Amino acid sequence: MQPAVLVLTRAPRLSLAVRYSVFAGISTAINLAVQASVMALYGGPFVLAAAMLCGTASGILPKYFLDKRWIFNDRSTGLDNHARKLTLYTTLSGGTTLIFWATEFLFDRIGHGGSLHYLGAVLGLAIGYWTKYHLDRRLVFDRSL
Repeated sequence: MQPAVLVLTRAPRLSLAVRYSVFAGISTAINLAVQASVMALYGGPFVLAAAMLCGTASGILPKYFLDKRWIFNDRSTGLDNHARKLTLYTTLSGGTTLIFWATEFLFDRIGHGGSLHYLGAVLGLAIGYWTKYHLDRRLVFDRSL
């Protein structure tokens, strides 16, 4: 068994908060790596907005599947079920993304375009993920639906 698979098979022993934090960290790392790549490759107008959009898009699917299985223990299958849940998950992500983007833009302004925006991104994502967990628990992966 591969080490990553071994860790995930023991994940139920880890607290929910630890698992969620690890997955949020993975998604944040993907997001920031994509942002840095976009900023390195593109220097045109609205570079930060373009980087943030690409970074955000890159983190949605990995986070959805990690949350579905390892946070909310949702083992449901089927294309219709996934389409409904992923649509709702993505829609709710829109609201929490506004928190993240506003925080990153604010820190970018405070830092006069320097790398301080990454601190804003981490803070905004942390606040957004905390909010998103509660929304997902109640609205996306609610077992009573």
